[in-house]
Amino acid sequence: MSITLAQAEKIVAVAQAKSVEIDTKMNIAIVDAGANLVAFARMDGAWLGSLDISIKKAKTARFFDMNTGIIGGLSQPGQPLFNIEHSNGGLITFPGGVPIKNAAGEIIGAIGVSGSSVENDHTVAEAGALAL
Repeated sequence: MSITLAQAEKIVAVAQAKSVEIDTKMNIAIVDAGANLVAFARMDGAWLGSLDISIKKAKTARFFDMNTGIIGGLSQPGQPLFNIEHSNGGLITFPGGVPIKNAAGEIIGAIGVSGSSVENDHTVAEAGALAL
């Protein structure tokens, strides 16, 4: 099972609305179960440098089926995943990437958000992931 375009577009819309609500501008990426980009939005004025970060956050969340912030904790010096961010062509291991589940609880994709503080990135990503 993988995310559909219609589902991805709904998630992007919810994430954009959350961004507006908290007064920030985001890059929002949605990947499918195979970590392929399905939908992307760069809100007007969002940082160009965050475009790639949002996509990598979504891919990282899907590759490991967990929030990127959790991976960040596991990738610190002395932790079991230290230096993992150098694998897979570059991962992002700070908050803003969240797996997306269907009604049955199956992971069907992931969202990655970047453009503000990591706390705001996570808040927007989580709102999007919960949209289905």
